[in-house]
Amino acid sequence: MKRKLLMAVAALLVVAVAAVMLFQRQAGERLFARGAAMRVADGGLRLDDGLHLILCGTGSPLPNPARAGPCNVVIAGDQAFVVDIGEGGARNLNLIGFAIPSLDGVLLTHFHSDHIDGLGPLALFYWTQGSATAPLPLIGPQGVESVAEGFNAAYRIDHGYRVAHHGPDIVPPSGGGVSAQPFTIDAAPVLVLERGGLRITAFPVDHDPVKPAVGYRFDYKGRSLVISGDTARSPSVERAAKGADLLVHDALQPRLVAGLTDALEQAGQANTAKITRDILDYHASPEDAARSAKVAGVRQLVLTHLVPPIPNAFFYPAFLGDAGKHFGGPITVGEDGMVFSLAPGSETITRDKRL
Repeated sequence: MKRKLLMAVAALLVVAVAAVMLFQRQAGERLFARGAAMRVADGGLRLDDGLHLILCGTGSPLPNPARAGPCNVVIAGDQAFVVDIGEGGARNLNLIGFAIPSLDGVLLTHFHSDHIDGLGPLALFYWTQGSATAPLPLIGPQGVESVAEGFNAAYRIDHGYRVAHHGPDIVPPSGGGVSAQPFTIDAAPVLVLERGGLRITAFPVDHDPVKPAVGYRFDYKGRSLVISGDTARSPSVERAAKGADLLVHDALQPRLVAGLTDALEQAGQANTAKITRDILDYHASPEDAARSAKVAGVRQLVLTHLVPPIPNAFFYPAFLGDAGKHFGGPITVGEDGMVFSLAPGSETITRDKRL
């Protein structure tokens, strides 16, 4: 009896598998259409009034399949700015459900390739998804004009294709590309923008030999967050972050990088090994970032631009090292898709994950 039952179950399974294979195309089309309809109807990311941070990329130039290049979005009320846009950042913003056409601009901390190589896709989405009639504002320290000119030149032929194919109503010819809005910075902080209750201040950081290199502080309705950009431990970061709610700091763990360097040398990759040695002196360690967080008196520290690539959360304690000994507040190893929210009239910082 039991044998007959097993044979019957097996026969049913064979029939089921055959049916799936026979109708896989039709089933796939229907399921895809249903999923697409649900995603579009979802309406995207919704956030209450306040100061919000989206980590759209927490990686570095070293490849990591789980992390896009450096990318942050800061939202203050109805204003939104991307801070740096590494490779894969625009993809993540779409997956998170962020409305790219709602951006007020892109702020660059410096012009290293991994902080700008996602600019092309971001500008394309800004233009095509919202039928923008003016280019995406690209805000940064002196030299940002050259970056804008280069990207506009590289995408000029593509823009012609887009207009010819989709028409000027969908992609207005005046809306493609980026528009440079430079500010000059030396040793002192610079007020970049003050509008609608939002105040953005740029400050110099130590990323030698990269100059200019800046971080940004955002203040909105009594809440504040600071993004360090790429830097070694820097007193200017500690001054700018004084009393801030949230400090987002780049982080490199020297002990793990040393292991990576040894592996590269043993594999005969001398050039890359030289680079992994060179980067040690212009990125803060997690311990240094924690020291800066303590000096600044911030409420919470978030580590990003993680070097070396971290495979998964199992390795977070090894990456953090002794950071917890130097800062008593919460320390978060950033992940793509994290959203931090700072409500007005509160001291709380809530965290969500959208990827």
